[in-house]
Amino acid sequence: QLRLVESGGGLVQAGGSLRLSCAASRFTLEGPTIGWFRQAPGKKREGVSCISDGVITNYATSVKGRFTISTDNAQTTVYLQMNSLKPEDTAVYYCAVDWRSYRHYCALTIGPYDNWGQGTQVTVVS
Repeated sequence: QLRLVESGGGLVQAGGSLRLSCAASRFTLEGPTIGWFRQAPGKKREGVSCISDGVITNYATSVKGRFTISTDNAQTTVYLQMNSLKPEDTAVYYCAVDWRSYRHYCALTIGPYDNWGQGTQVTVVS
């Protein structure tokens, strides 16, 4: 069974950067869609970004232009480069997989996703 492990979270000042990693155990991430989500205290989990078949990407409006999703050459890790971080980006960040691939658009809704990782905490202080 696919196991996803997030890492790279931490404490950073506003305006700083972090790179999160979502690593897949014993499985290539080529083909399916990987999504990054986040959940702040007292708030619902929300979609941040997704990448499908290593090519098609989508971003939440709140992170567009600041965050970049990508995969490594071996297609076993998906990265989320987060720049110009803001205090409102503070949350636990999760990755998950949608086993389908999309040619034009990947969704940032929770429903299609499965195999959630344990999450990594990102804290941005002003």
